[in-house]
Amino acid sequence: MAVSIKTLSEACGVSPSTVSKALNGYDDISEETRLKVQTAAERMGYRPSAIARALKTGRTYNIGVVYNEKSGSGFTHSFFAPVLESLKSEAESHGYDISFITPHSKVLGMSYLAHSLYRKVDAVCVLCCDFEDQEITQLSRSSLPLVTIDETLQGRCCVMSQNEEGMAELTRHIISLGHKDIAFVHGLLPAVATVQRLKGFKAAMAEAGIPVNPDWVRPSSYHKPNETRQAVKELLKGPKRPSCICLPDDYAALGGLEAAAAAGLRVPEDISMAGYDGVGILQMCRPQMTTVAQDCEGIGRLAARSLVDQIENPQGSRPLVTRVPARLIKGQTVRAATGA
Repeated sequence: MAVSIKTLSEACGVSPSTVSKALNGYDDISEETRLKVQTAAERMGYRPSAIARALKTGRTYNIGVVYNEKSGSGFTHSFFAPVLESLKSEAESHGYDISFITPHSKVLGMSYLAHSLYRKVDAVCVLCCDFEDQEITQLSRSSLPLVTIDETLQGRCCVMSQNEEGMAELTRHIISLGHKDIAFVHGLLPAVATVQRLKGFKAAMAEAGIPVNPDWVRPSSYHKPNETRQAVKELLKGPKRPSCICLPDDYAALGGLEAAAAAGLRVPEDISMAGYDGVGILQMCRPQMTTVAQDCEGIGRLAARSLVDQIENPQGSRPLVTRVPARLIKGQTVRAATGA
């Protein structure tokens, strides 16, 4: 049977109101009484009533996560999975649970907003979605506290990696090894991350006085090795081969490595390649991937903190966009260009 405040009051020999004050941090009781009640609560396995807490605060302590991953990776996605795990852990440390608001809600005839209201969530995090979807627009225009990850919505808080800076640093590293014939297989537009990485790539090339070959800048979906394999295959068919190819992300880069092998090319001996994300398990492969490590844990943690702050301090000021630093991993898949 669940331990109640009344049970605790009888065990400690104090009134129920004193027990409530001890458990809720009121300062008009003695430290001795507070410790006595808290020790008894721990020993007896007391757990506060979620219903009572909701009635008292007007919150459900539940955060909705709108997640619509389309590459087939679901909750194993090499970038979004650790972001979600960090978000969940940080939210739980503040006393909040997570509920997923997925496209399956449409089966019930509910939009993302309707499903969020049905679940009575206190706030919503939106990531890995079609941000041009009218349902996302509807959700962003609601009164619910909201934060996005890696994409921006007008007037809403966003947490994202320093994509432009990260790509620029990677490109500068490649150039420093003597490469001038550099291709970039990038993610699909108009994703903000893609726009920013393209900007960083072009800026670094311009800094070095190296013209960008438009035929060597090609789109390919993030996290889809098959598409990247085809894009690299086409690049390798041209009259002149790039000396280095930057790829959308580490997982998609596996397709690029396959295309090089199928063409009889060794990486990095015959052609250099670089990824993006810094996926831990792929860093264990040899040759080690040259890449940019995104701080997935930091992104998830800051997104959760933004949501909790919006819930608990609704009138507070906060930055609309929080950019999380990325880190270059020099790896082994890019080496000095021939003749450099």
